[in-house]
Amino acid sequence: MTPSTAAREREAGQATIEVVAALPLLLLAGVVALQLLLAGYSLTLADGAAEAGTLAVVAGREAEPAVRAALPGWARERVQVEARDGTVTVSLRPPSPIAAVARGLEVSSTASVREPAS
Repeated sequence: MTPSTAAREREAGQATIEVVAALPLLLLAGVVALQLLLAGYSLTLADGAAEAGTLAVVAGREAEPAVRAALPGWARERVQVEARDGTVTVSLRPPSPIAAVARGLEVSSTASVREPAS
């Protein structure tokens, strides 16, 4: 082996070690990005559900069943609804493998209706 060939093999081995060492960090970055996307999606769902609840209130119906109907199945178990005086607040925990993360990233949306002027 010539010195240049040995040096190239060491460099190739070093590059492999660097790639293997970087994989957990890359995986962690991907998981964090996915979790943030799920939180954003949950906020979009909460917005629509709060609006559906408010429309139900305007129609003289209960807000909570309308809110739950506006959500996909997985979200119905993770939602809290508060309806009072024409205002509907929807709080939704995004999906996460770690419950503490889901609680920390809980999103909330509020929709209100005004009483028509008499």
